[in-house]
This record gives sequence, C-alpha cells and structure tokens, in this order.
Amino acid sequence: MNTPLLILIAGPYRSGTGGDPAAIARNLERLEAAAAPIYALGHVPMIGEWVALPILRGIDAGATAGDGDVMYETARRLLQHCDAVLRLPGESSGADTDVAIARERGIPVYADLAEIPAIEG
Repeated sequence: MNTPLLILIAGPYRSGTGGDPAAIARNLERLEAAAAPIYALGHVPMIGEWVALPILRGIDAGATAGDGDVMYETARRLLQHCDAVLRLPGESSGADTDVAIARERGIPVYADLAEIPAIEG
C-alpha cells in the first residue's frame, strides 16, 4: 500500500457515561490515543467528534432535534469520505452504526491497530 487512508476511529464517546463530562472526556482521550499510531503507519486519523463538536457549538439549539442527531449525521457524512474504520472496543450504538455504514460502502473495518497496513516506502 502506498496511498494514505483516511481512517475513522469509532468507539464509545457518550455511551456508558451517564452524561458525566469527565467520563466523556476519558472516552475522547481513548479515541484520540489511536490517532498517533494511525499517523505513524502513514495514514490520516479522523474522529467524528473532532468534526461534530464545533458544529454543535455553532448551531442554534432550535435548529436540531438534539446533539445525537448532529453527531450521527456528521459521522454519516464523514464516512462518505473515509477509506476505513478502526472500531475500538466498548458498547456504542454510534460506533456500531459507523461500522454498518463502512460495511455498506465496502471499506475495511479494523478491530485492532495491528490490522492496519503501513504505507510502504
């Protein structure tokens, strides 16, 4: 492989947190921990929340039915540009949806960083 992939890192963000901001932050840190290893393999890591959170901060609360809609819709749109998904462990309906979309598109879904091929050269 010699072309970098745009790889969506999917896993729990709000799931299992009960809305606790500290637990949500820990989940985001866990997602982000996979970014540097993906980059080291020669690819471009992406996390849906990196895109969705600024959107949530910038829209009028009345313009959406809730942050879940923006989060899921942003991920759905983002996945139209991604080349693969890394699914981290943990219950997450959003991450499960990301995997389903990836499979519908026929793009690889990796369950472990070790499965991701490195860029040659």
